[in-house]
Parts: sequence; C-alpha cells; structure tokens
Amino acid sequence: MTLLRAATGVVLAAGLLTAPSAAAAPAPGTCSYTAAGTASKKVDLPTADVRGLKPYTATLNLNSGAVSFDALIRDAPCTANAFQSLAAQHYFDGTQCHRLTTGGIFVLQCGDPSGTGTGGPGYQYADENLSDVTVAGGTYPAGTVAMANAGPGTNGSQFFLVYKDSPLPPNYTPFGRITSGLNVLDKIAQAGVAGGRQDGKPRNEVVLRTVRISPGGRAQN
Repeated sequence: MTLLRAATGVVLAAGLLTAPSAAAAPAPGTCSYTAAGTASKKVDLPTADVRGLKPYTATLNLNSGAVSFDALIRDAPCTANAFQSLAAQHYFDGTQCHRLTTGGIFVLQCGDPSGTGTGGPGYQYADENLSDVTVAGGTYPAGTVAMANAGPGTNGSQFFLVYKDSPLPPNYTPFGRITSGLNVLDKIAQAGVAGGRQDGKPRNEVVLRTVRISPGGRAQN
C-alpha cells in the first residue's frame, strides 16, 4: 500500500495514479512553489527565499490531545517553509484528519480543509530528504512527519503522522520528527477505522483544531 496524491488532492491507495508534471528544482536557498489545482482555502504562496528559515516546533492541537514535532529545516527547507506558511495563515485550523491506516502501514493523514482527501493549497513543490528513507531501507519510523503526494514534485498541504514503523517506498518527504504526543496517535489508532476497516476515516472524529509554531526545535534529525 502506498500514499498517493491525486491531481486534485491526496489519497491513500493501492494502485498508481497519473500525476501532474514534477516541479522544477529550485536554486540554492530558494524554493519553487508552482500554482496547481484549486485551493481548498485561499492562501498566499510561501516565500521563495528560505535562507532565513529558523528552527521551529509545530504543535498540532487535536480534539484528542496535542502532538508536537520539530521541523527538519536543513533536510527539508522548502517543505518546512510551506508548512509554517500554511500554519501562519490558519489553513489547518478546524480541519479533519480524514484518513487512518491500521494495517500494513500505520499513519494518520491530515491537512485537507475539505476533509475528503482531495483538497490542497493551490500550489505544489518538489520532494526533499528522500535519501534518509533509502538509507533506512524504505521504512518510515514511528514519529516521522511526511508529505503525501501523487508522484514527484506534487507536494501540497496534506501530510501524515507515522505512529508505528511503516514500510513505504522513499517517495514521501520526511520533514518533521515527533517529540511528544505519540500516545495521542496510539489512542486514535486503537479506536480504529470507521466500519471496522484498516484504511479510511477514523472511527472517532479527529479534528485538527489549531497548528501553532514556536521558535526552537532541532534543525536536523
């Protein structure tokens, strides 16, 4: 099973989907955010210059508890920059974490204001930091925060939180490391998926009330 992002959004699926063209590689110290699709919620594009990006901790305030992670700004600066920009614009506030998987891979997927798995911010950008996953033998360890996509260069706003080591191909940008709240994710997973399935909407509604950014955290793994 893989995490794939359709042309209009992000889904979890077993098969391959046709993806839009990959975003161009940015110049050093800059990022390329390219308009794509229709925004689920109107936002401004992130700044292209990431040379001043500073380490930060993101706190996801869920209705079931808080999950915090440190952004990997050196390994995934464009992704960390985009996430911080969306959080600052309250893009994630009041949205549902629409997908939970409890078999094969173990993730909670969030970041779509429409709650359907098809929403995005109206832009996309390139992948980063995939070599770490290759070195790890294709495993996204518990505590990883990574982007969902539908092929190279199609990152948007949807991301997933890994609550248990998950075997996935090295195609999904890891941009954060959870520092607290894995127990919150475990409880969500224990409640299961609606309808008793292993892949779908969480049995108990998971609402991402706010995402707050605070200075600090570690710039690297």
